[in-house]
Amino acid sequence: MRKLLLACAFAPTLASVGTASAQVYPSRPITMIVSYAAGGSSDVLGRILAEGMRARIGQPVIIENVAGASGSIGVGRVARAAPDGYTVSLGNWSTHVVNGAIYALQYDVLKDFVPVALLSKNPVLIVAKNSIPANDLKGFIAWLKANPDKASAGTAGAGSPQHVSGLLFQNITGTRFQFVPYRSGALAMQDLLSGQLDLLMDNPIYSLPQVRAGGIKVYAVMSKNRMAGAPHIPTVDEAGLPGFYNSTWFAIWAPKGTPPISTAARGCRSPAPSLSAVTERSRPSARGLAPSSRGHRRYNACSRLMSARPR
Repeated sequence: MRKLLLACAFAPTLASVGTASAQVYPSRPITMIVSYAAGGSSDVLGRILAEGMRARIGQPVIIENVAGASGSIGVGRVARAAPDGYTVSLGNWSTHVVNGAIYALQYDVLKDFVPVALLSKNPVLIVAKNSIPANDLKGFIAWLKANPDKASAGTAGAGSPQHVSGLLFQNITGTRFQFVPYRSGALAMQDLLSGQLDLLMDNPIYSLPQVRAGGIKVYAVMSKNRMAGAPHIPTVDEAGLPGFYNSTWFAIWAPKGTPPISTAARGCRSPAPSLSAVTERSRPSARGLAPSSRGHRRYNACSRLMSARPR
């Protein structure tokens, strides 16, 4: 487990986990379950992460996309996996917090997993197809109000970041539009690019490249500050919707019973600077990634606090 954690944090030195047979860990490939279809935000981040892990630990990290039921199918598979450090989950606040609040699951999002590392925290972008007539956020809200229940917004399922962000947006702006569920945000983006979908409130990991390519238009980023990797995008404060902040985060979990993280993490550096340095060509900032400096203990406490909030 030590190498798993250090690989996720890309620390410069590698440790080993002793077993009864004194086998060096890892002695075989590690499977990282991504609970959404290929091409989405989680998948993109997982492949960036796997590349750096492989270089550090000397074993392949296999990304396996297990989509469905708002991510609960893939997370459930990890919950049932052997706690040996060879199967881990890459998830987000939807799969490991929201799902536990709105679904009757066959696992406990808090008790059946141990946190390995918080990877990144990213603000949400408000994007739309190019044919929408509005050119700024105020105009977009006015267009939605003039066309109640006619626009369609893509989501990666109930409780997904896109869905929750959309509900909050409707509540604050007084607009109404239809939600269309997809197996992943990437599939929703495909329909947005083709014009079959009207809007999306999405993580910049996948949407920002489409904005740069001119395939979609962006109205604002849901944060107090502009994004370092896209300073041309106005904040919601600047665009006319002050205080409408929302972000998503990504993290790694292992099955309950995997050797204690606290012991494994001794002397481990924060994953924040290391994720940004996976490879030059990956360029996380260009993807909209904001690598986190929060350690696994602070992240675990935060996750528990979010899960305990009244609902």
